[in-house]
Amino acid sequence: MAAEIIAIPRAALHEQVTHRLRQMLVEGRIAPGAKLNERELCEELSVSRTPLREAIKTLAAEGLVELLPNRGAIALQLGEADILNTFEVMAGLEGLSGELAAQRIGEDALNEIKAMHFEMKAAYTRRDLSNYYRLNAAIHRAINEAANNPVLTATYNQVNARLQALRFRSNQDGEKWARAMAEHDQMVAALEARDGAALRAVLVAHLGHKRDVVAEQLRAAAASSQTSA
Repeated sequence: MAAEIIAIPRAALHEQVTHRLRQMLVEGRIAPGAKLNERELCEELSVSRTPLREAIKTLAAEGLVELLPNRGAIALQLGEADILNTFEVMAGLEGLSGELAAQRIGEDALNEIKAMHFEMKAAYTRRDLSNYYRLNAAIHRAINEAANNPVLTATYNQVNARLQALRFRSNQDGEKWARAMAEHDQMVAALEARDGAALRAVLVAHLGHKRDVVAEQLRAAAASSQTSA
């Protein structure tokens, strides 16, 4: 009996391609400022140009890709001042999300965050950065959603898209990764205690540390570029 061929619905294919392309951008497999080569990406992802172009449009709306006249799509590249300013705004959004979430979160949402935190700690123990980041981002989104403020969530998503790749790379140093994990322990403890002030404080500090790591990486990259020039 011949094997049954199951067609993937177009919507599902679009979501799969978007997810895989987003992961490539966040993890730095497509460098900031690099042009998205449609032919190469179609070959790598084993898809036609139509779902790829739909995915690129979605990621452009999220802020991970820039669509430039006569140049096509490029991976988002931010200057140092823009990055630091964006982190400053993001810290405020994260802090407000935490304060409101501590007041408004339900038991089901709290338990889901605790479960993701448990999985994230396991990924940290395995040094599985890809899954750690996926769960980390999901926890931050869940805290924001628990604030139950659609305007805050829309603003959060727009600003956060600009920082995803930078937040991923900020955990590649062992000591700084350990500090980030400890801060997540504090977040869950504050959320369980319904302590909005404490959760705001740890989230703002957490984003401040991410900002400092990224600034350090930018300075190191600039120094290396000048040395090799």
